Amino acid sequence: MENKIIKAIQKINPTAKVSISDENIDTIEWHEGTTPISKSDIEAKMAELQAAYDAKAYARARDTQYPSLKEFAEAYTEKEILADTAKWDEYVVKYNKVRSDNPKS
Repeated sequence: MENKIIKAIQKINPTAKVSISDENIDTIEWHEGTTPISKSDIEAKMAELQAAYDAKAYARARDTQYPSLKEFAEAYTEKEILADTAKWDEYVVKYNKVRSDNPKS
C-alpha cells in the first residue's frame, strides 16, 4: 500500500526523494537536495487526492457488480448471429440496474 503522504508529495514533485516514519507527516525526511514542501501544501494535496478518489466510488462499485464479459459475449453473439435477443435483453436489464443502483452522484 502506497503511503498517502508520499503519494501527495510525488504528485506535487514527481522527482522528490523523501522518507517518512509511521505515516506521520511530522516525520518527513527530505533527501538528495529535494526542496521541502510545506505541510499545508501536502495536506491540501492529500485532501484533493482523497476527494478525487471518493468521487469515483460509484465506478469502483459498478466494476464489481456489472455482468461478466462472458455474459456480454454470449448475449451479443446470440443476438447478432442467431437473432435471439433473450439473453441480450437480460444483460441490458442487469447492466442498467448496476448503473441505477450506483449513480455517478
